[in-house]
Amino acid sequence: MSKSPTEPPGKTDPLPATFVRIAQPDETNIRELVNAFYRRVDDDLLLGPIFARELTGRWDTHLAKMTTFWSSLVLGTKGYRGNVQEAHRPLGDIEPQHFARWLTLFLDTVDTRYEPAAAVQFMEPALRIAQSLQLSKFGWDYAIPDAQLALMASLKRLRTGRSENEPSSTELPDHSHGEPFPVRLSGDENTEERDKSSNA
Repeated sequence: MSKSPTEPPGKTDPLPATFVRIAQPDETNIRELVNAFYRRVDDDLLLGPIFARELTGRWDTHLAKMTTFWSSLVLGTKGYRGNVQEAHRPLGDIEPQHFARWLTLFLDTVDTRYEPAAAVQFMEPALRIAQSLQLSKFGWDYAIPDAQLALMASLKRLRTGRSENEPSSTELPDHSHGEPFPVRLSGDENTEERDKSSNA
């Protein structure tokens, strides 16, 4: 039963122990990814209040739009009509730690649901879009966090194939048991504390 468009996505159970990571994105599993991710966003102490404020009464519309957006990017369906920069411009209270938290949640959600080759198809554009939004929001002299740049480089190497001399650390780790994605994307000191308190 679908939620009313006036309600947030709400909590969900973790992936079952028998869940097999997905090898090939399609419209159905992209919709499931979007729903799972925004349930995590809604539950998050840092991001939840912002999304609740902006999407009250519009959750269903937003989830459908994000499914179309990621399907356009990953599957090439070209169904998305919109401007990512303009959509985020009214959000005046967004700070670097919000980008870091969004990326950490998104990358972890993708990593737990998709095999590495499929995960890269989501992760690389997510990092590119985040970087573009960060520079637009904070100015062209804003220093993109080193961990974010390093992850982008490693994902590009994973997608394009690495040379014999490159270390195997560019491989995506196996997080099929739900461990958090192992990259801190900013110096936000309170991320782990928020995670602990939200799981309490």
